[in-house]
Amino acid sequence: MYTDPIADYLTRIRNANAAGHRVVDIPASNLKKEITKILFDQGYILSYKFEETKNHQGNIKIALKYDKLSKEPVIKALQRISTPGLRKYTGSDSLPRILNGLGIAIVSTSKGVMTGKQATKENVGGELICYVY
Repeated sequence: MYTDPIADYLTRIRNANAAGHRVVDIPASNLKKEITKILFDQGYILSYKFEETKNHQGNIKIALKYDKLSKEPVIKALQRISTPGLRKYTGSDSLPRILNGLGIAIVSTSKGVMTGKQATKENVGGELICYVY
């Protein structure tokens, strides 16, 4: 049993990228599904599929995206910010800008999980889940 399922999710994607895998399977949760949708909408992954399993938890199949010419992964880094032992919260006025706007911050707000740019537009703050670039 692991204590931080989001860190496990990010580590599985990071490891699959480093190993050059095309698809990675991850146990599902609602927060992981929302993070997956954001990664797809922002162009960091090729596709995803939610599957039901016998234990009703479900599974997320993520097809990773690689550069066509250099064969390097599109996701250069996934960094967990808020952990179960040390939660990091930020207001709408102080949301971080990742790599001068080239990366994204994923934020869990009262209006749902969204990118830092969307949270700034909607004027809501929340828990910084991770940085992706």
